[in-house]
Amino acid sequence: MNATLHTIDGRTVLRFERRLGHPVEKAWRAITDPAQLAHWFPATMEMDLREGATIRFVFPGGELPATDGVITELDPPRVFAYTWNGEPLRWELRPEGAGCLLVFTHTFGDRHMAGSFATGWETCLASLEAVVAGRPPETPPMPEAYAERHDTYLEAFGLGEGSVRNGSGGWAIRFDRLLPHPIEEVWPALAEGSEPAVGGPPPLRATNGYIPAGALTAAAPRTLLEYDWLAEGGPVGRVRWELTGGHPAGTRVVLTQTGPARLADDRVTALAAWHTQLEVFADHLRGVTRCPWPEERTNELKEHYADRVEAR
Repeated sequence: MNATLHTIDGRTVLRFERRLGHPVEKAWRAITDPAQLAHWFPATMEMDLREGATIRFVFPGGELPATDGVITELDPPRVFAYTWNGEPLRWELRPEGAGCLLVFTHTFGDRHMAGSFATGWETCLASLEAVVAGRPPETPPMPEAYAERHDTYLEAFGLGEGSVRNGSGGWAIRFDRLLPHPIEEVWPALAEGSEPAVGGPPPLRATNGYIPAGALTAAAPRTLLEYDWLAEGGPVGRVRWELTGGHPAGTRVVLTQTGPARLADDRVTALAAWHTQLEVFADHLRGVTRCPWPEERTNELKEHYADRVEAR
């Protein structure tokens, strides 16, 4: 895993480097010849290889609709850059001894997609290396391997981090996370197979022992769970899970908790607890059970978030 994540001009840039033991010319054919691209690129590419020309991206299985892109830079056999779904992809080859260095960047707007993109491109690049070397392309990883790799990138890129917003009336913490599983798996796991109803208790998997849970205040199948959290003998704020499915990369989860200014000291514990909870939930979706609760991890995260909250 050698992907790095950067922010340039307000956009997220994912960067990979690969050393290939073959000349630039051979690698160039692998990244520009549609016949070779078909063995490792996610879609077939129909194009006239000239700057400004249109590229037609077609998925052979029809899993996604065909789209168009534009060749934005062409400097054979060094640079091949184009847009795909409006996002710039750039392939650069640099001679290096008997082989070459491949530098690939993908620029996009939604930073939370970085784990998914990195996992997909890592798989594609492994197959590209095989094509350049004249070997059969590698078989894409099984879903379990994909999910584990995705979550490894998420941790490495800091995409599991929670944020806190303070106001005169109180505070709110927020986690925005992509789970590499369809909503058809995520919702039953979160709801524990039940049909949560307003006024009833929230599913245990949507709670944790650090944030006392009250009754559900809102519930909508596959999209929403919201409940009071308790302190000082009654409700003092809300915990809210919002799920968005139907995305090829999985399910988007936005988890928030609000609290009053007088309980500002609870922010660090809440951040650490929900961060741990989301990690435990991600493991559960991959078939990994973490029991009992990983208190050491939560304590480690408390120290981490204490520094961040005090710095605000």
